[in-house]
Amino acid sequence: MTTAPTGIRIPRRLRSREPGWTTTADVIVVGSGIAGLTTALRLRRRVDRVLLVTKTVLDEGSTAWAQGGIAAVMSPEDSAAEHVHDTLVAGVGLCDVEAVETLVREGTDAVWDLIALGAEFDRGDTGQISLTREGGHHRDRILHAGGDATGREISRALIAALRRVNDDPGIEVIEHALVVDLLTDAGSRVCGVTLHVIGEGQNDGVGAAHARAVVLATGGLGQIYASTTNPPVATGDGMAAALRAGAVLGDLEFVQFHPTVLWLGEGSRGQQPLISEAVRGEGAFLVDGAGERFMQGQHPLADLAPRDVVARAIIRRMRETGTDHVYLDCRHLGAAFLEQRFPSIVERCRGLGFDPATDLLPVAPAQHYASGGVRTDLRGRTSLEGLYACGETSCTGVHGANRLASNSLLEGLVFARRIADDLTARLAAGELPPSSPVDVVDDADRALVRGRRRLEVQRAMTAGAGTVRSAASLDRTETALAALARTGADEDAAKKGGPKSWETTNLLHLGRALTHVARLREETRGGHVREDFPDRDDARYLHHTWLRRSGDGELVTETVPVPQENLDGLDLDAVGDRR
Repeated sequence: MTTAPTGIRIPRRLRSREPGWTTTADVIVVGSGIAGLTTALRLRRRVDRVLLVTKTVLDEGSTAWAQGGIAAVMSPEDSAAEHVHDTLVAGVGLCDVEAVETLVREGTDAVWDLIALGAEFDRGDTGQISLTREGGHHRDRILHAGGDATGREISRALIAALRRVNDDPGIEVIEHALVVDLLTDAGSRVCGVTLHVIGEGQNDGVGAAHARAVVLATGGLGQIYASTTNPPVATGDGMAAALRAGAVLGDLEFVQFHPTVLWLGEGSRGQQPLISEAVRGEGAFLVDGAGERFMQGQHPLADLAPRDVVARAIIRRMRETGTDHVYLDCRHLGAAFLEQRFPSIVERCRGLGFDPATDLLPVAPAQHYASGGVRTDLRGRTSLEGLYACGETSCTGVHGANRLASNSLLEGLVFARRIADDLTARLAAGELPPSSPVDVVDDADRALVRGRRRLEVQRAMTAGAGTVRSAASLDRTETALAALARTGADEDAAKKGGPKSWETTNLLHLGRALTHVARLREETRGGHVREDFPDRDDARYLHHTWLRRSGDGELVTETVPVPQENLDGLDLDAVGDRR
C-alpha cells in the first residue's frame, strides 16, 4: 500500500448553528431507501430504540426510482456461480470476490424474505415469478414489479411494514431531516449526528442525535453532475460527512453513466427520465441517426453489453456523427407489449412528446450510480468505530469498476441484513457502550459554498470529470472547484449555514476528491473513461484508490493492490473497448 497527500484540505465539520435540542437512540439509521428501511426494520425488535431519519419523506429516495429490477438466482436454469461470474466480469477485475460471493449466496433468501414481507413481483400465467435479463447478465435473473416500477413496489412494501409498527416505542421516524455532520467521542468513535429538521415536525432547526452506532444509507452523489437519473436529494451527504470525520472512501472515480437516458434537448438539467436497460433486455436496440445498429461487433452481448461498454459506444458514435444523442428503437415490440411491460416509461415518454410504440427515442448517457463510497467490510463496518454504511453510500467491493445491472437493490438488501445482525450481536455483548461527543478542534477553513453556486459545481464536474475524461479536462475541473472553494471563503457564505449551502458544499468536497483520484488513474476501466489513456492497464492500475482525511484536514490517498487471482477465469477483454 502506498500513501500520498492530495493538497486538498477540508474541514472536520460544516458551519452550522449549535444544536438546540437532543435525542437519544441505540442506533441511528440515516436514509429510507431499501438499505435504510431494511436495517431499521430488522433492528426494531432486537435493540431498545432505533431512530430512522430521512431527508424528505420516506418514499422519495433513489430506491423508488429503480425501474429495472433486482437480480437474484431464482431459477433452476441459473446458478450462483454464473451470477458471481457476471458480476466479476462487469467489475473489470476490481470486485472483492468474497463480497460478491456473499451477495449472491445470501441474495436469494433475502429476496424471498422481501416477498414474505409483502413485496409483490410480477408473475407469469402459472403463478411463477417472471424473470428477465439486463446488460451483462447471461441468464434471466431479474425480478420486476409493475413492469418497470420495481423500486416503487419494494419501497411500498418496506414502508408498509414500517407503518404497521407506527406505535412501537422502539422505533422513531424523523422526516425532513438533513444530516449535517457525524459526532465523535474522545476516542474518535462515532456516537451520533447533527441534523437539521425542516417543516412541521416536533423538532426544528439543528439538533444532536446521540447513539451507540450510526448507519449511513443516504444514497449516492448524482447531483454532482448537471444531468443525472438520481432524485434531487442525492447530494452525497452521508459520503461527505464520513469523509470529513476521517472515514476511508474508495473507488470514487468509478461513476456509472446509464447509456439510455431520454435526451430532452440541449441545456436540460437535473433529474432526467431513465429508459430502463430492461427495455433492451426485451429486444429494443440502439441505432444512430442514419438508422444503423452500432452495437453489433462491439461486444458479444451487443446491445446488452455492460453499461460502461454501451455508454462508451454511444459517446463514440455521437462524436463520429457530430450529434448529441442516438436513438433507442423499440417500435417493433408493439404498443400492447410496451404498455403492459413498461407502463411507467411509456406514460412518461408520451407525456414528454415521444411514443415508444411509434417513435425512435432520443437517448444519451447521464450519471446514474456511484460504484464507490464509504469503504466497508462484509459486516458493513467502516474504518471508524461505531459507523456503518450501506447501499449506494457504501463501497462494499461488490461493484468494482462498474456495477452489474440490478445488483444495487440486492446489495442494499443483503448488506442491510448483515449490518443489523452485526449490530444486534455487538450491542447484546456490551460493545459500543453509550458515550458522549466532544467538541472538535478544527483549524481547516469551514467556509460554505452558497447554494446558488451548485450549478457551477455541476458544470465543472460534467465538463471535466464526466463520461469521458482526460488529464487536461480533469485539471480544468480541479482548478474550477478550487476556485469555488476560495469563493466560499471570500463570500463568507451564510455564516450559520443552511440546507442548500450544506448540500452544495458536500458536492464540492466530493467533487474535489473524485476529480483527484480520477486524475491519478491513467487508464480506462469500467465507469472511468480516459480518452488520453483508452486502454485498460492491469500492470499499473489493478488497485483501489482510497481516500481519508488526515489529522490536519488534508485528504490523503492510499493505493491498495487487488490480488491477481481476482482475474482468474475472467475474460475481461469481453468488456473492453472494442474499436
